[in-house]
Amino acid sequence: MSKKKSPVFFVIKTVLIIILILVLAVALLFGALAVTEYNPEDTETMEISHGTGTKALSIGDEVTVLTWNVGYCGLSKGADFFMDGGTSVRSQDKDSVKANLSAIEDQILALDPDVAFLQEVDVNCTRSFGIDEVGSIRDTHTDSDEVYAPNFKVLFIPYPIPPMGHMSAGIQTLSKFFISDATRIQLPCPFSGIERLGNLKRCLLVSRVPVEGSDKEFVFVNLHLEAYDSGEGKVAQTKQLADFIQSEYKKGNYVVAGGDFNQSFSNVDTSMYPRQSEDLWMCGKLDTEAFADNWQFVMDNTTPSCRSLDRAYDGNDDAFQFYMIDGFIVSDNLKFNSIETHDFGFENSDHNPVTLQVTLE
Repeated sequence: MSKKKSPVFFVIKTVLIIILILVLAVALLFGALAVTEYNPEDTETMEISHGTGTKALSIGDEVTVLTWNVGYCGLSKGADFFMDGGTSVRSQDKDSVKANLSAIEDQILALDPDVAFLQEVDVNCTRSFGIDEVGSIRDTHTDSDEVYAPNFKVLFIPYPIPPMGHMSAGIQTLSKFFISDATRIQLPCPFSGIERLGNLKRCLLVSRVPVEGSDKEFVFVNLHLEAYDSGEGKVAQTKQLADFIQSEYKKGNYVVAGGDFNQSFSNVDTSMYPRQSEDLWMCGKLDTEAFADNWQFVMDNTTPSCRSLDRAYDGNDDAFQFYMIDGFIVSDNLKFNSIETHDFGFENSDHNPVTLQVTLE
């Protein structure tokens, strides 16, 4: 005669089955992430979408270069973000992302740069509802050459709750000048193990424009350096950047490297943007003395280029955290004319656009 199993037995059995299912699910997820991990080559040639109205570049020409981290069109004025002390994974709905994208496209057209460096532009991400921002921006600049380089490709990020989900994003360059060659150069990744699987693989996007009447090129370098490392990633990435641009300068080329450095330049006064709290993200400091003496480091410290995402933006809050992390490194064979951060009140992104004007000498 069999003994009747107690209710406790069934409870324990059910709990064990649930735990086993969860363990298997996690194992399958991380196995899938490992198999599908984005592992780009050190150097890769990028496809160029040639525009219908590109022009030649000559010595003596003035060139305007814009850099703008567009915050995947999901970090507008009312947004916060959990990685920066906020609570949200997605602070916007799909219509808001579309509205931000449209406004950013209009603002770029109005600023009318010769070359635009854009960062955090999504192709197909959960955070931006699958909207192809890269394609939309390309389609609004059909007269320009366009290049895109991925730096964030992850099948699924299960963190936090709700999760970040699928990622396919990168950096994008637009040029009114004819781009003869475009290259993606992989930067060092400071993360390892599980953390590496769900992180960005940051890069330089190098676009080459021939200079008429000479054997020189204008080398445009779009970048977005490390943000959430403990410091060693920024140092390693900055060193590789320094080595690369110096090698191009030695060839006699003109060089502008610009974007979101996630660092302030050591030669620029940033005292007007003090750290408001130890709990807030702190930007790094790029040591300009570590570069050769043939480089100009320019940021506009009259207007912040970035704001904290620990809470929604409030321009009347005297304790709000601002940063100056977007700028340019310019070779000294270019005459520096001006730099301006355009105060758009962080209406459509957590960054303001910055424009540089230089002249080829």
